[in-house]
Amino acid sequence: MSTPELKAARDGPHVKSVGIIGAGLAGLITAHTLLQDGFADLEILTRDRAVGGVWMEDRVYTGLQVNNLHGEFSFSCFPMSPESRGGRLSGHDLKWYMRKFGEKYLEGKFRFNTEVLNVRRDSSGEGWRVQVRDAVSGLSETLRYARIVLCTGGCSNPRIPDALSPAAAQAAHFHGPVMHSRDFKHHIEELVPSRKSLESVSDDETGQIVVVGGGRSAQDISAYLANRGRKVTMVFRTADAFLATAKPLPKCIRKSRFVSAFSPHSELNTGLERFLHTTWLGSKIVNSFWKHMTEQSFKALKIPADSPLRRAHSPYWSVTKDEGVPDPVRFHAVVNAGKIDLVAPARVERFGTDGQSVVLADGRVLQADAVVLATGYVSSWLSIFDEETREELGLNRHPLSEGAAKCRWDYKSLRNPPSAYFEGEQADALIIRGLVPAKNILRRDFAINGAVITNFNTLTCEVSAHWISSYFLGDQMRIPASVDEAVAQAERNAAWMRRRYPDMLQYLNESYSSSAAFWTWPQWNDDLLADMGLKTRRSGGNCLTWPFKVVRLNEIANLKDERDAKRRSERDLLPRQCV
Repeated sequence: MSTPELKAARDGPHVKSVGIIGAGLAGLITAHTLLQDGFADLEILTRDRAVGGVWMEDRVYTGLQVNNLHGEFSFSCFPMSPESRGGRLSGHDLKWYMRKFGEKYLEGKFRFNTEVLNVRRDSSGEGWRVQVRDAVSGLSETLRYARIVLCTGGCSNPRIPDALSPAAAQAAHFHGPVMHSRDFKHHIEELVPSRKSLESVSDDETGQIVVVGGGRSAQDISAYLANRGRKVTMVFRTADAFLATAKPLPKCIRKSRFVSAFSPHSELNTGLERFLHTTWLGSKIVNSFWKHMTEQSFKALKIPADSPLRRAHSPYWSVTKDEGVPDPVRFHAVVNAGKIDLVAPARVERFGTDGQSVVLADGRVLQADAVVLATGYVSSWLSIFDEETREELGLNRHPLSEGAAKCRWDYKSLRNPPSAYFEGEQADALIIRGLVPAKNILRRDFAINGAVITNFNTLTCEVSAHWISSYFLGDQMRIPASVDEAVAQAERNAAWMRRRYPDMLQYLNESYSSSAAFWTWPQWNDDLLADMGLKTRRSGGNCLTWPFKVVRLNEIANLKDERDAKRRSERDLLPRQCV
């Protein structure tokens, strides 16, 4: 045992090398990678009764689809089953995949129905104490770990405006159900009676469901309800960005570095990227490319010029939903069919006094038989760390220092950005690579996975898991040598976030806003590989063809072997250096 483990062992019988909080994609691949690297004594804590996180069976309903290409939600060691291929992934595909992954690689490593109440450093200064409560028995206990990996994601704790909460609904004597989108599956039978029941009543008697929000959850839920005969009104200010095409694009475009080259990274490592983002001609090409992509998306989904759905975030400046090719049962087609009413730009302010309506900020009243709040999430970190620990780790939102605020990226492709709505409130946590709190960089006993927004989740989570394992093992890595250097690097990244995504921090939370590499996931993963001293740009190609080379998961299948070989090579060099 290492020193932290020995010290923790003195305090009680339950001592583990690693505690992983969260059993979603990030938690599963982190646990698997650490096990392969010899961290056999680990546990995965989840308050759910099964694996999956946001794709756990209690949150997945029939018809829920994944807003990404098939194959982008599997890990290199465990390809998705062939029978699922050929179409867009469903929520049930993801639920099945993660359950099977857990059974195959992580049997006996889970503590289900375990709610984490508090995480704090041990009083000795080494290791961690995690207070938990069993969701079934209600009993609490304190667990001890030498290292912690936080994989709780940013979509677990609902953000519910006080004026629209179930308590507010009760106070206003609202007669219908009020729920957050996270709990939608539990209310489906209440919201969608049997077809026989619907046929026995008139349209007026079925009532209207108001969905609050314009994001992916709001759109998916609205389409689900409308496709099952319910009248739906969706109220929002701005809809999520999206891309769509009339016909499927070839893999050399969709699954390559092609689109990423048209999205600037904080470091421009190729001649093509430097041309596109720092020259006048290149910036014109970039702007034309994204304008064309946006217009073609509207055209592919037949969105009228006066539709509120044109009030959407820009795909270039924000996280984007992948609609793919038109589908008659998906949201935009259902809207075009007249089955969903859109009220935008608008905001629901409160429940009406008649018990069967909601009132908008402009005074308009909408009749409502039920209300679904697709209003996003608050950080999962806020409830499990006390103020002292959050401050020690640097997990609190942190305004930019004067020096970081002066950081500039003179990219011509970033001119004319959208406005930042609440400039004074923009702040984020100081986290290196989205993986390690800057203030804790030298201790190598705490890490985060799944806090980086990316368009290729599984690839990024898997590379991140190897980075974390190397970090825990004490490998030589390209990381800051001091806390001050780490804080400066994290603040520079925060400054980049403001430059690249001016208004995005307003609707994201700390748990997944430490950094964003949505279109630039290839460059981001290259950064992590370079930190570990491993090969980057693994898809190959020459100076002309590299943007079109398809990125495949098997490119990272041997990262453990590569890391082991590098470690042996460095060890062999030590005696020579001493001489």
